[in-house]
Amino acid sequence: MTRGARLSTRQAVPVLALVAACAFAAPAWSQQPSQAPPSAVAPAAQPAPLVGNPHHGKEISYTCLGCHGIDGYRNAYPNYSVPELEGQHPEYLADALHGYRDGDRAHLTMHSQASTLSDQDIADIAAYFAGKPLTATGKPAGSVPQAATLCVSCHGTDGVGITPNYPTLAGQHEDYLVRALDEYKKGGRKNPIMKGFASNLTDADIDVIAQYFSQLKPPLATEERPYTRFTAH
Repeated sequence: MTRGARLSTRQAVPVLALVAACAFAAPAWSQQPSQAPPSAVAPAAQPAPLVGNPHHGKEISYTCLGCHGIDGYRNAYPNYSVPELEGQHPEYLADALHGYRDGDRAHLTMHSQASTLSDQDIADIAAYFAGKPLTATGKPAGSVPQAATLCVSCHGTDGVGITPNYPTLAGQHEDYLVRALDEYKKGGRKNPIMKGFASNLTDADIDVIAQYFSQLKPPLATEERPYTRFTAH
């Protein structure tokens, strides 16, 4: 055997060994169960919405009723009517209280009151004040003024919010609606949708919108305060 042949034989041995090893290893690989790719991380489960207990809400609402339980009561400064809450969506009332608690709505007294409440307290108070929420009639209440045509797409032609988180406006105090729109316009209430809408309104538009919704029926109402020696029963 020549020297070149011997070198070729030596070089072939490691190659043959590698091929043999692969041949024996292949069945072993094929016998291993295939591993599924790691699954995507499951999104965190959303907490279930809190169910309000109106009985507990009534028990802890004694300070709330000092303003919201008196028909015709007015905010001292600036001067405007305290909103009527009976018949409102409880989900919206809860959102509003969270806004006051978290600073998304600017009102010192409401912030002070809401800052002491837990999420469950808020749900309970909202359920108590809402009572039996108004339901949509599906019937337009006359012609909608031009300034309010966009409003009714969320707040209904009869003034009942089309989803639980959109407030019902039917029969709400006119001057309170003016105040609310002014706060959205000037940033006192931080809601990007309402901010974008209200920023385009003139004072005359705001007056027309407030007057329209305040006259719709059936209206929101003032929650009646429980009898005390200070009430005129």
